[in-house]
This record gives sequence, C-alpha cells and structure tokens, in this order.
Amino acid sequence: MTELVTADGLRLHLAPGVPATAPLRGQVLLVHGLGEHSGRYAHVARHLAAAGFGVAAYDHRGHGASEGPRGVIPAADSLLADLGAVLAQVRAQHPGLPLVLLGHSLGGLVVGRYVAEGLAAQPAPWWQAVDGLVMSSPALDLGMNAAQKALLAVLGPIAPNLAVANGLKPEWVCRDPAVVRAYVADPRVHDRIAPRLVRFMLDAGALVRARAAQWRTPTCLLYAGADRCVAPRGSAAFAAAAPAACVQTTAYPGLAHEIFNESEQARVLADLTAWLQARFAPVSAPAQPRAAA
Repeated sequence: MTELVTADGLRLHLAPGVPATAPLRGQVLLVHGLGEHSGRYAHVARHLAAAGFGVAAYDHRGHGASEGPRGVIPAADSLLADLGAVLAQVRAQHPGLPLVLLGHSLGGLVVGRYVAEGLAAQPAPWWQAVDGLVMSSPALDLGMNAAQKALLAVLGPIAPNLAVANGLKPEWVCRDPAVVRAYVADPRVHDRIAPRLVRFMLDAGALVRARAAQWRTPTCLLYAGADRCVAPRGSAAFAAAAPAACVQTTAYPGLAHEIFNESEQARVLADLTAWLQARFAPVSAPAQPRAAA
C-alpha cells in the first residue's frame, strides 16, 4: 500500500517500507519535518535497517506526495490523528514487534506531543502506547518573539488557513552546501505555513515541556546546539525537567538543524543506533509483516 486515507478523506503518501538487513530488533516509524518529506530520510532508514530495525515513513498532510493544501491543517490535532492512523497500520503489519517513533523538527514535536497524550487522564482516541521515542532537533520552542506572537493572536481567529512563507532560510537547515542546494531544488519541499499550524506547534511544544517531569516512555533526545530553525532551549528545558533514567539527551554544539545531514552525521547515527540497540534486543522469532488491507 502506498497511501492511507485519513478520517477526513485525505490521502497520505506512505513511503515504501525498508526491512531490517540485520537480526530484527523492532520497527521504527519515521516522521519528517516542516515543509519537507519522508524521502529525505532514505539514508537514515538504510542505517537503521542495518542496525536491525525495519523502517516505515509517511508524508504529513500538506507535505510531499500527500494531499492537502501546503502548510495547512484543518484541526488542532490533525497531525496527531494522522500519526495515530499510520501507527495503527504499522502495528497491524508488524504484530508483536517493539515500535519506536522517530521524528525530526516538526516531526519531533508531533511524536513528542503524541507520546505526551498518554499522560492525560483520558487520552484522545487517536493515541496508543509506543515502546520508544526519538526526537531529533524537535520544535519544542519556535523562538517566536512578542511581535510574532501578537500577530498570530490576530490572524489565528480570522485567517487560520492563510498559508504564508515560514521565514526559515534554506542555509539554516545544514552547514553542507550540497544539502542546501538539494533542499532548494527539491520540488517536494515548500515553505508554506498557516496560523493554525503555528498555533498547534506553540501549544504542543508548551505541553510537552510541561509534562516532561511525568515522562515514562524511553526517549532519546538529540538536538543541534547551533540550531536557527527552532530554539535549542526547548530541548534543553525538556531534558532538564524529564527523569534522567527515562530520557537520554545528547546536544551537538555547533551543528545546524538537520543533524542527520551534517558532516558529523556518522556520530549522530552511531549515538542513535547505540541507544536503540541497548534497549531492543534481537527478537527470537521475527513476526512476518502482514499485507496492508
């Protein structure tokens, strides 16, 4: 199956699954960032497969090959409900395997907010437990100033779906000029964002930080110390409040936002692999993937 139809009838693009090429340890669901798409993580998927983890991925609504106006969400929890639907399908295809969410930037915020929902007295219907969480440079703090927040407060109620440029410069994503050139030339990358999506990001980041002290899901937090796309202080605040026994944090001073694309990516991927393999042993009897309905 190459697509999933959401509850509101939108077609989400599902990337081809990448099976593990080493003794199987679990399944990873990869969630990409703002304005990009899952195809930019093929090298990460190959690395995880070689470490014993099958990888699934999809494009957010309004992104990549998925349907929907660019940078727009119809409801505050649209991205969370979409993740829940994809997660349910991945679990059905790989029954019994440990399942880890891995999100970058906006994706890191979405997976963090999804896990945080499990700490609510009555979690939303789209929530289900996962076995592990990885957040890469998550957008836990957008670094917005008072004027930007005031503008959002005005535009949000009257034009929640007015998509405008997100203000992020391509050179901020990575220090490697080749990565930046490919990013700019990629027809599936866009710079649109609407007030409702910004509001979701602000509120979700605040909630994840607020619930950090209650955190129970094994989590690996990796973030760029020289990030200009999101404020690193959001990750630092979450790490400071979360139980150290539950959340392992690594900050990379000097690295730009896309830590999986920086010249130091081998170190970042090695840190990620070490965390995953320390927590998920090879399964004795690998479950066979089920065909999607």
